[in-house]
Amino acid sequence: MRESGPSPTGPTAGTALLLRLVRDGRPRTRAELAAESGLARSTVAERLDTLLDSGLLCHTDKGPSTGGRPPSLYAFNPGARVVLAADIGATHLTAALTDLSGEVLAEENVSLDVAAGPDVVLEELCRLGGALLDRADRARGDLMGIGIGLPGPVEHRSGRPTNPPIMPGWDGFDVPGFVGGRLGAVTLVDNDVNIMALGEHRAHWAEAEHMIYVKVATGIGSGLIAGGRLHRGSQGVAGDMGHVRLPHGAELPCRCGNVGCLEAVAGGSALARRLTEMGSPVRTSGEVAALARGGSVAALTLVRQAGRDIGEVLATAVSFFNPSVIVIGGALSLAGEHLIAGVREVVYQRSLPLATRDLRIVQSRAGERAGIHGAALMVVEHALGPAHAESPVPEGLPVPIR
Repeated sequence: MRESGPSPTGPTAGTALLLRLVRDGRPRTRAELAAESGLARSTVAERLDTLLDSGLLCHTDKGPSTGGRPPSLYAFNPGARVVLAADIGATHLTAALTDLSGEVLAEENVSLDVAAGPDVVLEELCRLGGALLDRADRARGDLMGIGIGLPGPVEHRSGRPTNPPIMPGWDGFDVPGFVGGRLGAVTLVDNDVNIMALGEHRAHWAEAEHMIYVKVATGIGSGLIAGGRLHRGSQGVAGDMGHVRLPHGAELPCRCGNVGCLEAVAGGSALARRLTEMGSPVRTSGEVAALARGGSVAALTLVRQAGRDIGEVLATAVSFFNPSVIVIGGALSLAGEHLIAGVREVVYQRSLPLATRDLRIVQSRAGERAGIHGAALMVVEHALGPAHAESPVPEGLPVPIR
């Protein structure tokens, strides 16, 4: 996600700008920070004192001397605070405690049906959050914020799910209020594929201005990176490709209430159902992928065709959006090259040569950690961005977005 440079005017912008500079991992002297930020040396000195007091900045080894006293070097301190990142799927909950660079300090993964409802799922998340803080020997006051990805449409501004097809009881539920109230920290919520796109992009494709991340698991969804930033759309549902109707989808019912949707044809649940009917009983997309890796001809055939079906929708997206990278992730992507080969087959055949000339269609590099990295990054970017960087200490943290 690209960070637009804040205007170097006013205290908040100055602090955010210095943070943005040092977060690249390279220590800098006070003179270098003044030169790169365009801020006055007196302003830089004042902002550095604020950041040092907060713990977000620290002194490191002295810089090379030019004949006098060696200058001090200032570096970002990712261990100053921690973030609780949660990736909630249809049948699992992964919670991790990370530092401010996204490095995982402690992690827990449990099987949990999201259809059990928000009270059950979020209560378990809060329990795991407390346990992870204890395991990492961190106090509640060290928690900068909480980032959550949900497997359904989310109005990002309020953090509330909106008519999620596979999440009964979640519609309009105040997720930030529930979790943030119990753990005492700002809580941000987004669609799970959006945070996966965010994590994958920052960790492995930061140079790509336009990228599509596709999650193929129980359902199918995508996250869009446009101009280096996550694109949510006006209501937060951009990239909901799983509910695009396929011409050959017939009258297959989809969980959204429509028929013939891509998810109903090529999602992990659809493939598992067909394999079970063919005599190979499986329940989840992970089991479908394992069967394909084991050489099952039936599984390989279905996975390859699922790739072609997904490719039909992506070919249209390529023509409209013209990305430079399409990343395929999710449990079904672990079936091997067969899924991606099916996607490539159709996209390269049906899209214009100019649109596909430099297009790469690849498997996710972040893998199962994409959601965790993205959820943590969402919180860090929010807390250390221009709107809140002047008050990076716990008592100055912003309240949850409503």
